[in-house]
Amino acid sequence: MAADTTGPLKGVTIIELAHIMAGPCCGMLLADLGAEVIKVERIPGGDDSRRFATVDIAGESPTFMMMNRNKRGIAVDLKTGGGKEVLRRLLKTADVVIENYRRGTMERFGLGYDSLKEANPRLVYCEISGFGRTGPYADRGGFDLIAQGMSGMMSFTGEGAGRPPVKAGAPITDITAGILASLGIVAALLERQHSGLGQRVDTSLFEAGITHTFWQSALALASGVSPGALGTGSPVAAPYQAFPTADGWITVGGANQANWLKLLGVLETPELGDDPRFVENRDRMENVAALEAVLNELFRKRTSAEWLAKLEVAGVPAGPVMSVGEMHQDPQTLARNMVLEVDHPRAGKVKTLGPPVKLSRTPASVRRPAPLFGQHTAEVLAEYGYSSEEIDKLAAAGAIIVG
Repeated sequence: MAADTTGPLKGVTIIELAHIMAGPCCGMLLADLGAEVIKVERIPGGDDSRRFATVDIAGESPTFMMMNRNKRGIAVDLKTGGGKEVLRRLLKTADVVIENYRRGTMERFGLGYDSLKEANPRLVYCEISGFGRTGPYADRGGFDLIAQGMSGMMSFTGEGAGRPPVKAGAPITDITAGILASLGIVAALLERQHSGLGQRVDTSLFEAGITHTFWQSALALASGVSPGALGTGSPVAAPYQAFPTADGWITVGGANQANWLKLLGVLETPELGDDPRFVENRDRMENVAALEAVLNELFRKRTSAEWLAKLEVAGVPAGPVMSVGEMHQDPQTLARNMVLEVDHPRAGKVKTLGPPVKLSRTPASVRRPAPLFGQHTAEVLAEYGYSSEEIDKLAAAGAIIVG
């Protein structure tokens, strides 16, 4: 049933009932690793990310195309009897289902885990939600913005005390929830090899945000004091932040003692190593504002390129602050195949990001573009035993859309 693919998850069939970001991110990562992912889009309209873009390519949304490459797409109305039956047939033999509806939605469709596992005990049922399926907030909807605020992330992201809270520029809890869900799915599939049984995988944007508070939570749990915003700095080590240069910004990781001493050599200021405010990391953290002021003045004396060349020779971790476009063109990005090109049936040649995990023997790959709305409905249903007459009947009844 699956196309000829590579990757360690070849032969695994996943039904994706997810939209926008977290669920599609999970499906995309697993598809890159070789799984056959069938994306089920709702009728009408499909995935909301088809309309989440300030630009388009031949009428197609770049955001949708980014998150849904390597998938086949079908359009099904789960509010119809025919649509529900289509999904039941797909799930009867599927290995995994991914859904990010509000709690109770799948149960109202008659497609909750308890009913599906009766027909398919091996099914791994992954739920990605705003706050998880248990607890007092289980019925709430959730978005990345809300999760970043409630997880504590926005309290320590920003310029410092007295400044407004700042959201991370990327939808970080959406992306992280997708990564966590994919990890949970792979773990459940591995366990299934021993037990023969599937299970529920439950994660959330809220927990994804909490996961990013490891350092800050460690400090707060130990001291009872919640760390605040530090700009580009670290709550546990210094200097470890961005510094202004004569023509831009660079980041410098001089946090451990060895790199701190190397940095002093680059800056030609060995006397700072004897300054009682900066001798050890604890001293530097207690006087981080003074340290930042001194280093800012020093780094402004040369250009970014000059400093980066000197820091590289000295072995001090450092890098430029690049725009997204500059990152796309960086030689390391290209060497790691992190920008690839696919042929889309409507948009033509479209660039996408490459798989971030490299496997030596069964590599991940980008094999197909994101689907048009309902593009593979007839193809997939035929593979699951529907005749052309049955497909036409379902389409005429509005249960499916054949692209």
